[in-house]
Amino acid sequence: MKQAKPAKSRVKKVDPLEPMKMEIAAELGLLEQAKEQGWHSLSARDAGRIGGIMTQRRRKERKL
Repeated sequence: MKQAKPAKSRVKKVDPLEPMKMEIAAELGLLEQAKEQGWHSLSARDAGRIGGIMTQRRRKERKL
């Protein structure tokens, strides 16, 4: 008879860019919506705006 495998504990990986994303969402006034309804509730335009600003800041950080 086969033995049952022990349940694997799932460790949620934390995105290192998550704090930056939260900061930008707060600056754009979208943080409450993202917290209450999830990131998927943002429009493509708003999500793209957050991603664009993140990209700009990361490039700026690399140049310093």
